[in-house]
Amino acid sequence: MDISNLENIIKYKHIHMIGIGGVSMSGIAEILHNWGVVVTGSDANQSEITEKLEKNGIVVSIGHNTEIVKNANLVVYSAAISPDDPELVVAKENNIPTVERCDFVGYITRVYHNTIGISGTHGKTTTTSMVSLCFIESGFDPTIQVGAILKQIDGNYRVGNSDYFILEACEYVESFLKFSTKSEVILNIDNDHLDYFKTFENIKNAFIKYVKILPKDGLLVVNADDENCLDLREYCIARSVTYSLTDTKSNYYARSITFDNNGFAKFDVFHNGCYFGEIKLSVPGIHNVSNALACIALCTEYGISRAHIKSALSKFTGAHRRFEYIGQYNNVSIFDDYAHHPTEIIATAEAMKNKEYNKSWAIFQPHTYSRTVNLLDDFANALLKFDNIIITDIYAAREKNTYGITSEILVNKINELAPDKAIYISDFGNISHYLKQNAQDDDIIITIGAGTVEKVGKMIIS
Repeated sequence: MDISNLENIIKYKHIHMIGIGGVSMSGIAEILHNWGVVVTGSDANQSEITEKLEKNGIVVSIGHNTEIVKNANLVVYSAAISPDDPELVVAKENNIPTVERCDFVGYITRVYHNTIGISGTHGKTTTTSMVSLCFIESGFDPTIQVGAILKQIDGNYRVGNSDYFILEACEYVESFLKFSTKSEVILNIDNDHLDYFKTFENIKNAFIKYVKILPKDGLLVVNADDENCLDLREYCIARSVTYSLTDTKSNYYARSITFDNNGFAKFDVFHNGCYFGEIKLSVPGIHNVSNALACIALCTEYGISRAHIKSALSKFTGAHRRFEYIGQYNNVSIFDDYAHHPTEIIATAEAMKNKEYNKSWAIFQPHTYSRTVNLLDDFANALLKFDNIIITDIYAAREKNTYGITSEILVNKINELAPDKAIYISDFGNISHYLKQNAQDDDIIITIGAGTVEKVGKMIIS
């Protein structure tokens, strides 16, 4: 570790975190706690994450706690926190330094000599999970930040005692440009977050700036099936390797891909034209074969053995809300998926095709007004891949509806393409009741979206 950078952080003996229950914030809290810093925090809601933090000795207030802020030496806040937040106001009134989350994660990446950033529009959480498990299996003892609950680490973070830090590097608001990475994986570049980027060229330019961060002795792993990813090599001084589902000129590629009745893939991997080995996955879909190849490429370049890679990938059953099996109701299987972009919805639908079932029921909760309006036609076409479609209200997240978009507009767009295929139901309880009345034996129900739609599946089986 870089002791000088570590000392620059731990000189703040008491750090308070506003929004500590967030996926990234909670991981930061545990890293700081492990370094001997007194950590306190607040969050609007109690959750599994806040309960775990408290169990590990971190004081968490549900709701505002302005008094505890006054004792802090530094306040870290998430992007969702408004400038008039009472705790942030008190910090500024008392001249306590404040820093936004992604800037602070950047400071942490500079403590580790080997920070590995997994980025791309789709697949970050799954690939970060795969890489993390391979590093753990090999005994590398990494520190990890992943964007979902991963059961093998009993949470969304892990604090290790090595110089390896593995984390998701998100492109939104170009936050990944704050990180200092030794290695980067770029999975894909797609149209998303247009509320910020406005154009696809701006998205690609963000990734160009990101790969320029890599040092000469660093590593870039890129998806050869995505032309925009391949282009990034021109802007990078680090060594690069490629992976592909089809291109035998890539450094790592797959052959003989087959799927079992669960949709889990088995395939042969070749490295620079030589047979690497047979890989078996325990997650569905061709997109996860691609994610696995990215993982195999990175881990092999880091010297992790084939045996450890094969073992870790076979044990990986998916991160929370990534085509996650929820349970059954009257011989109907219920799954949940975080897909909130048309490309991800198509990947989920294609993965489902490899399973054995009667009819599919997709319950989709659009995520953000800007994404829904910008990709309306793409959403409609992607959802047509399911037999039955229920659309519920748009999850606003950070936005206000200044776009005039509604879920009914998406329903109408779908029904223009395929009459009577989609319906709108606002209330989750009513959706649950409708599905109980209409789903038949051997059907599959899947809730889709990055908001709160996962509650529907739990209502059905409760």
